Amino acid sequence: MRLADFDFALPRDLIADRPAQPRDSARLLVLPTEGVIADRHIADLPELLRPGDLLVFNDTKVIPARLVGRRGLATVEVTLARDLGGGGWRTYAKGARRLHPGDHIEFAADLAAEVIEKCPEGEVILRFDREGAAFRDALARYGAMPLPPYIKRQPGGDPRDRADYQTIFARAEGAVAAPTAGLHFTPALLDALAARGVEWVTITLHVGPGTFLPVKVEDPREHRMHAEWGLVGAEAARRVNAARAQGGRIVAIGTTSLRLLESAAAKSGEMREFAGETRLFILPGYRFRAIDLLLTNFHLPRSTLLMLVTALAGLDRIKSAYAHAVASGYRFFSYGDACLIEARPEAASTIKDA
Repeated sequence: MRLADFDFALPRDLIADRPAQPRDSARLLVLPTEGVIADRHIADLPELLRPGDLLVFNDTKVIPARLVGRRGLATVEVTLARDLGGGGWRTYAKGARRLHPGDHIEFAADLAAEVIEKCPEGEVILRFDREGAAFRDALARYGAMPLPPYIKRQPGGDPRDRADYQTIFARAEGAVAAPTAGLHFTPALLDALAARGVEWVTITLHVGPGTFLPVKVEDPREHRMHAEWGLVGAEAARRVNAARAQGGRIVAIGTTSLRLLESAAAKSGEMREFAGETRLFILPGYRFRAIDLLLTNFHLPRSTLLMLVTALAGLDRIKSAYAHAVASGYRFFSYGDACLIEARPEAASTIKDA
C-alpha cells in the first residue's frame, strides 16, 4: 500500500466554495457493490432507500473557531482544536514557529491569550483570559467559521458561512469542522424519508482540524490519526440494534458518523454505548461491522477519508467513480456533491486505533 495509490487529478474549478441551493438539490453518485454507477440527486434518497433503513447523523455543532489577532506587530491566525478547560485550548496556529511560551496575543480589546506550550506535533497551547459563557460570547463576536483551507474567504470570514457550514442537526457544540454529508439535508427531505418508512437517529463526534491534515508518509499505515471525542448514547445504540434486527440497513451519513459507529461496535456488530476519544483509522482491508451504506462527499486526494471510502468500495471502484465524477462535473469537497456507497464484504481487518 502506497500513498500514491490514493492520488487523482482534480481541476480547481470543481472545488465548491458555496453549497447547493436548496441543499437537497446537490448531485448524488450512487455506487452499488455491483453493476453500473448512477447519477442522481440528494432529493432522490427516498427512492434509493428502503422502509426500515436507519440513517445515522452527526449532531455536532461547529463553533466559530478561527481567530485573528496580533502579537506585537505580527498577525497571528489560530484555529481552536480542543477545549482543555480553565481557559486553555489546543490550537493550530499559522506561523507557529514564531510563537514562544509567554507570548501574548490580542484578538480584541476584551479577548487575549498567552502561549503556554508548543507541542511536538505542531499544535500550540493557549490560555485565554476568559472561559465558559464569557469565552463563548467573545468567540461568537470575534471568531469566524473554520472553513477548510481550499475554501477561500477574507480574513474575517463570510457571515453566510455561519448558516451554510452548519447542518440542521447541529446541537452539541464542539466541532471545528462540519460533518459535511449532513449539510445536504433539509426538513422537507426528512419528511419525505419518513413517509418512505426511513428513520434517523443522531450521535455526536466533535470533528477536529486534524481531518484536513495531509498524509505525509509514503506508507499510509504509518500515519497517526488525531483523536476526536464522540458519544453514542443508549437510545442511539438501541435504535441501531433494533433496525438491524428487523432487517433494516444502517446508513452512516458522513465519515464521522461511520468512524464513531465502527468505534462503538462490538466485533459481532452489536452497537454499544460509547463516550470517549477515537483515533480509528480505516484502511483497505478493514472489515466493516456497523454500517451497510455510507453517504459522503467527494474527498481530497491522498487523504485519510479517501482511504476510508476505498476500504468500503475497493480501490478500482473508487477510482472509476471519481473519474466519472470529474468527467461529469460533480462538485468536490465540503460544499460539494455526494456519493452513496454500498459496503462490500471484506475478508480481513486493518485497524489503527491507538
